Amino acid sequence: LAPGESWASIAFGKDWFAPSRQQNAPSWHYVNADQWRYEREFTDYHTVPINTKPGSFASGHTMDTQVRAVRNGWLPFYPQFDRSPLEVVRQAEAAGATTPEAIVDYTVGELKERRLKFAVEDPDSQENWPRLWFVWRGNALMASAKGHEYFLKHYLGTHHNSVAEDTVAEGRVKEVNWHEHAPQGKMDLVVDLNFRMDTSALYSDIVLPA
Repeated sequence: LAPGESWASIAFGKDWFAPSRQQNAPSWHYVNADQWRYEREFTDYHTVPINTKPGSFASGHTMDTQVRAVRNGWLPFYPQFDRSPLEVVRQAEAAGATTPEAIVDYTVGELKERRLKFAVEDPDSQENWPRLWFVWRGNALMASAKGHEYFLKHYLGTHHNSVAEDTVAEGRVKEVNWHEHAPQGKMDLVVDLNFRMDTSALYSDIVLPA
C-alpha cells in the first residue's frame, strides 16, 4: 500500500501504540517482483576494495544482503514467515505456550532450529509471495515502479517488454532458495484507490475513487 503515511496514524492506532515497523517499498518490490533474479553480484557493478573480506556487505549478491538484514532484525519484511502468523500462534499454543512471551519464545526457537523460515528466503515459493495489492493514489505500476517490465511480468503475468533472462542470479545467490522457473502473475487481486486513470488504474482489477 503506497503511500502509507497519510493513513498510518488511523490504521495503526499511533495514539495508542508505538509506531509499527513498516516494510520499505523498494526492498519489497525488489524481492517480490523477482528483480533480483536479473542481477549479478554486487561487485560486478561496483568497485570495492581489493582486500574485502568474505561475507562483507561490499561483496556478494544484493538479495543475500536482504535476507541477512531480515534475519538480523534490521529489515521488516512481509510476508514474514513461510506460513501465516496466525498458524504460528496456533502451533505455539498447541505446544503449550499460554502467554505472549511464551509464543515469542516458541517462535524464536522454531527460527533457530530452522523449522520456521522467513518468507524472504524463498520468495518464489507459492506460500511466500503476496496475493493482494492495494495501491492508494500512487502510480505504482508505472512512475513509481523502478522495473516496470518486471511488475507486469511477475506481478500481473501480462504482456511485458522484458528482454533480460531471469536466470542471471543462478549460482550467485547463497541465502535464497533458487527456482528454475520464475513465477508469473503472482497477484490475484490489484485494487487501486485513485482519482486518475493512470497506468496503475488501467491494470488494476478494481478502481475505487480516492
